[in-house]
Amino acid sequence: MSQSNFVASHTFFVELGTEELPPKALLSLSQAFHQHLADALSAAGIAVAAIQPYATARRLALLVTGLPATTPLQQITHWGPPAKVGYDADGQLTKAGSAFADKNGITASDIQIANDGKIDKLVCHTQAGGEPVASLLPALVNAALAALPIPKRMRWGSSRNEFVRPAQWLVMLFDDQVMPAEVLGIQAGNITRGHRVHCAQPLTISHAEDYAQLLAEQGYVLADFAQRRSLVRSQVEATGVQLGGVAVIDDELLDEVTALVEWPVALAGEFEARFLSVPAEALISSMKEHQKYFHVVDAQGQLMPHFITVANLESADPAQVIAGNEKVIRPRLSDAAFFFSTDQQTSLEQQREKLRNVMFQAQLGSLFDKTERLAKLAGFMAGKLGADVALAQRAGQLAKSDLVSKMVYEFADMQGIAGSYYAANDGEPAEVAQAMLEQYLPKFAGDQLPASTTGALLALADRLDTLMGIFGIGQIPTGSKDPFGLRRASLGALRILVEKGFELDLRELLTYAASLYTGLQANSLELALAYMLERFSSWYADAGISAEVFQAVQAKTLTTPLDINNRVLAVAAFCQLPEAQALAAANKRVANILAKLDQAPANQVDASLLQPGAEQQLAAAIAAKQTQVAPLFAARDYRQALAVLAELRGSVDSFFDDVMVMCDDQALRQNRLALLQQLRDLFWEVADISCLVVK
Repeated sequence: MSQSNFVASHTFFVELGTEELPPKALLSLSQAFHQHLADALSAAGIAVAAIQPYATARRLALLVTGLPATTPLQQITHWGPPAKVGYDADGQLTKAGSAFADKNGITASDIQIANDGKIDKLVCHTQAGGEPVASLLPALVNAALAALPIPKRMRWGSSRNEFVRPAQWLVMLFDDQVMPAEVLGIQAGNITRGHRVHCAQPLTISHAEDYAQLLAEQGYVLADFAQRRSLVRSQVEATGVQLGGVAVIDDELLDEVTALVEWPVALAGEFEARFLSVPAEALISSMKEHQKYFHVVDAQGQLMPHFITVANLESADPAQVIAGNEKVIRPRLSDAAFFFSTDQQTSLEQQREKLRNVMFQAQLGSLFDKTERLAKLAGFMAGKLGADVALAQRAGQLAKSDLVSKMVYEFADMQGIAGSYYAANDGEPAEVAQAMLEQYLPKFAGDQLPASTTGALLALADRLDTLMGIFGIGQIPTGSKDPFGLRRASLGALRILVEKGFELDLRELLTYAASLYTGLQANSLELALAYMLERFSSWYADAGISAEVFQAVQAKTLTTPLDINNRVLAVAAFCQLPEAQALAAANKRVANILAKLDQAPANQVDASLLQPGAEQQLAAAIAAKQTQVAPLFAARDYRQALAVLAELRGSVDSFFDDVMVMCDDQALRQNRLALLQQLRDLFWEVADISCLVVK
């Protein structure tokens, strides 16, 4: 960087101090603040070197480096009326010409005549830009803060200003100068605040670039979220090692803890080993959700009677802090132990009766009614696959029983998990107990699938029942509204059908699911089926498979997801072959010819009418390929079948180069059309590859 550029480079800093910001929203607020200001600077044509975000529970801040002193100069061309309209016969400005001059703040001598590509017009050139950058920044900051993703804003005191939390102080510096600015009713200054306990006095920032170092060295605040997050992680990991185990660090919890502390100090605590008889998931949930503790496991992955908390200060007596945390966690764990013990005294079968009083959906009955449908639908699918029908039915009956348990009432994320423990306690078959847990898988894109067949069938039945029921009452999801999560349910169902290798027809499954309801709206089954199959499009788009490939398979209106997927993968592989585009174009040409016929051509080709050369060669090649691919089609080896059919390219190209299909001889014409029909039928066994033509 030259000396002149260095001199022209400035630094801007803004910090909005607040009452404690929502910890789960802090990172997104900081990122949005950063992005909005970056976009605003870019839109104003102001190039900067970097923008560094800072965020703690009590502040949102940005440091912008490499700012120019002024905005860039730009020459702007203003076109006016046609020359013959702007000037009269004597060469004087007309009213239109004078209006053009007045509008642009220029004199007659500044006006030129130029051709805009069509006609000679009045034109002038002015300069824009050159404004002091510092003068623009307050408005940009206000706009960036106003655009933050805040679902519910609040007011404080008698002010009409609104923000996610009450604003307390404002720093705005351009290099070492305080900017005359106001944000949320607060005048800018150069005074920030450090840690509530370790630094109770205000801190003066001499220069914008001094902020982070000043807070760290004097204020006991690590303002950089990423730096603080890294420190929390390393401290927690080291503490886990000291305890003889491994600290399990959930990223969401790590972000939340990072948002809660400004000066992190990891401390280890413990709880009575007797609590380990309670499901580990309940203990972890209690520690994570209520206390924001990290749990520790041993080398075998088993929960240890320890926890790690991250304090927001350096205590003179850490033992007191640890004792306080242990005192707080003990009642939580005692509650979990009590709920677990109490629930075990009532079987899932008995709990199921309580579901009669719990509504699934006002028009679709109770949760008990849903379990009745789940049992039948899961059993129906098990019968189709040759799986254990009794296990599937039993899993369906008990699927939702744990929702009325005390454990799940207190710890909502224990649904399914609690059910698996209670099923095992009741002596239910191991696969039924496993299915209680697996019915909610996959929970999100990329999540694991149920490992057991019974669990997969229950998970599938749950999604199909909900989909059919909600579509049946007309609650069809839109692009922005999907309150029942039907998009996610559809993708989950498709993943189970495909990745578990279930050869099940989705139309048949939805038809059976619909039969378990009464009074569903007409055409709801077709709508639900189309909606589910359409989810394949986003699935394949995410996998990098073109929309044309899916359309080629979709043209066959198939409804068995496993078969659809096999064909899509085969067509995608076919697209990579050098012969693909030529054969796709040929199929497109054949499809267009056949579409114009009043009736379909004959099924058989009359060999005696075949002319020597390309026509006979194509007929022989088709006959050979029919024999070759027949066993491949029977085995559903679509990829290999298309690879074999790709060898037809030479014969197809020669046929269209040398043979007139729509000749005057009626018999020859019909025979050639029959030959083309055979060609198209061969590829149609897999998909309509004419859809693959690159437009």
